[in-house]
Amino acid sequence: MSDALKIIGAVILPNVGGFVNGIITRKNIQTWYKNLNFPSYRPPNWIFGPVWTSLYSGMGYASYLVWRDGGGFSGEAQLPLIAYGTQLALNWAWTPIFFGLRNIKGGLIDIIALTATSTACGILFFRVNKVAGLLFIPYVAWLSFATVLNHAMYKLNPESKAVNAAAAVDDDEKKENV
Repeated sequence: MSDALKIIGAVILPNVGGFVNGIITRKNIQTWYKNLNFPSYRPPNWIFGPVWTSLYSGMGYASYLVWRDGGGFSGEAQLPLIAYGTQLALNWAWTPIFFGLRNIKGGLIDIIALTATSTACGILFFRVNKVAGLLFIPYVAWLSFATVLNHAMYKLNPESKAVNAAAAVDDDEKKENV
């Protein structure tokens, strides 16, 4: 397989989860998310798609560089690629937890673990390929901001209020379907 196809595959892989999670997010923006309390520094909703596409593409390319320069899945790239898979799983899990389950606290727990794992992954990537490690800096920076945002939303939307708001939305949806 040519290097170009390997790069394309590595870039597409993380974006697949982003695409699937976009469906979950869109289903909950109008019915639940818009009814939450937000900190003043929350970016507009339209920014998240382009930012995540860029970050997923960068991390995908970084994974290719580490795979290529670190001897594939059995060389020195093995541990960094395990860290990559772990952080990617945590990344993909956040949306179903936060939006799908409407669980702000669960999302916060996930994103804290994600940020820590992504930081470790970036360090491990840097040891194999400096460019790959540097590609993780914007990702970890965004995750750090997203963690602060998730924490603020957790504080601004106590579980009982968030659960009650979700129940009210569900009741409204049931009434519309009758």
